[in-house]
Amino acid sequence: MRLFVFGVGFSSKAFIEEVRERFDWIGGTTRSAEKAVSLRTLGIEPFLFDGESSPDAIREALGTATHVLASIGPNDAGDPVLNQFADDLARAKPSWIGYLSTVGVYGNHDGAWVDEETTCNPVSKRSVQRVAAEEGWLAFAKTHELPVQIFRLSGIYGPGRNAFENFKKGKARRLVKPGQVFNRIHVADIAGAVSVAMTRPSTRIFNVTDDEPAPPQDVVTFAAELLGVAPPPEIPFETADLTPMARSFYGENKRVSNKRVKDELGYSFRYPNYRVALRDLLATM
Repeated sequence: MRLFVFGVGFSSKAFIEEVRERFDWIGGTTRSAEKAVSLRTLGIEPFLFDGESSPDAIREALGTATHVLASIGPNDAGDPVLNQFADDLARAKPSWIGYLSTVGVYGNHDGAWVDEETTCNPVSKRSVQRVAAEEGWLAFAKTHELPVQIFRLSGIYGPGRNAFENFKKGKARRLVKPGQVFNRIHVADIAGAVSVAMTRPSTRIFNVTDDEPAPPQDVVTFAAELLGVAPPPEIPFETADLTPMARSFYGENKRVSNKRVKDELGYSFRYPNYRVALRDLLATM
């Protein structure tokens, strides 16, 4: 089997490591020659892709790919992979296509629970683009009778990207907005859930998210307890100095269900909540 990954980054690298032994060959795209060198050291054949062109080398690789994962965000022009390679994918007919999306497509639900059947109500421009990209992939799947699985990911963390790193960099903050909760997902559970789903090709949407939506300040407080340090002071959201993008995240308040992943895929989360994950991350730092 041959795996091609559009956009080899934090999440897709974890997935590649999870499934590496299943494939005879793995290729993936990056935007820079420097990163291409690092991919090759990981045993991934690199391909440069800027999202605006369709290199022949990628077309050729797609022709023999049995599995394809797309982990590139959309832009004003739409989904870069579909824009440049939809015809190539249709001809190649891979046995599985996965698309990494975001729970941001649901928008704000004032803290209520949402699942894969909930109507998307995106707030930010980037989430509106994600909904359009998802619709594009679902239309592609229907037109060409190919299985496309969409994975809606919540806030991603893991080794090198977690609350402890914020303490290490002196950037840990406890922002408090009453009633605000977020779901999270450890990168290992993205890899695990997607790898299980890949063995059951279908056109289906899955929320890949933990069991416990929680206030963001609680995560910082727990990390401080594990480190044996005082938590940073609470900062009211209204007076916090935030970038427009960071502030927009707090405009989307919801609890995201992962029941479908558990029931349909039989997946058991390795890190069902942030407490289990942070303890493990600290032990391996």
